[in-house]
Amino acid sequence: MTKENLLLLAHYNIWATDRLIQHLTNVSDDDFHKDISLFFKSISGTLNHLLLGEHYLWYSRFNDGISPSIALDTIVHHDKTQLLNELQSKSKHWINFIQDLDESRLVSDLSYQRSNGEALCLPFTATLMHVFNHGTHHRGQITAALTALGYDCPELDLVYMLAEQNRLNKKNES
Repeated sequence: MTKENLLLLAHYNIWATDRLIQHLTNVSDDDFHKDISLFFKSISGTLNHLLLGEHYLWYSRFNDGISPSIALDTIVHHDKTQLLNELQSKSKHWINFIQDLDESRLVSDLSYQRSNGEALCLPFTATLMHVFNHGTHHRGQITAALTALGYDCPELDLVYMLAEQNRLNKKNES
């Protein structure tokens, strides 16, 4: 896995987050907070987990070398607008992190402590890939919930982003 591959995943993470957020603005507050039997109960709970995991835990581990001890079901924001805004803005942090990454880190390990205090040492690149895969997993849960609740949901497959980029590139070449 190269920095270029990781940047693709980071850009996809931003793109998918932005598209999902566009659809979530139309969801009523009741439906947004309703317990619909997701692992983190609601759309709100799942998004809070996504924000917490991706940015408060993993970004701190990768960028700052610290391992915060925070429960995975912590509610960072009850307010939908604050939650969506922070998810959207923080998703962009991964781009600079990866661009500034020394290539030697890609073949190193990441040492950190899980929220329960267990020390782990895992392959750096594979663990970074996990962060983006984790976001994809939870966005998929949310799109299924949107469908079940009767809302439109976006197509979030990576190939849709690639096709969109391809159309924009062809348009810019014209």
